[in-house]
Amino acid sequence: MIAASLVPNAFYWAKSSKYFDGRPTIVRVSTVFGEDSDYWTLALLGTDQHAMPADFEIIAPAELPEEYPVRQAAE
Repeated sequence: MIAASLVPNAFYWAKSSKYFDGRPTIVRVSTVFGEDSDYWTLALLGTDQHAMPADFEIIAPAELPEEYPVRQAAE
């Protein structure tokens, strides 16, 4: 999955050999550096870091159970 097919502020299961020892983790598509998809990054949850989408293999969307309302995350 490439950055153009990602959804801003959405959460995805992803993995990278550069981060989290290659283990699957959840990342959030961040627009903090710009609204255009060329500027999107992946916020690495539990850290203050952002990574480039190309550094990750996106596995699948991470979806909340229906009983939890969706809130927009603050950038």
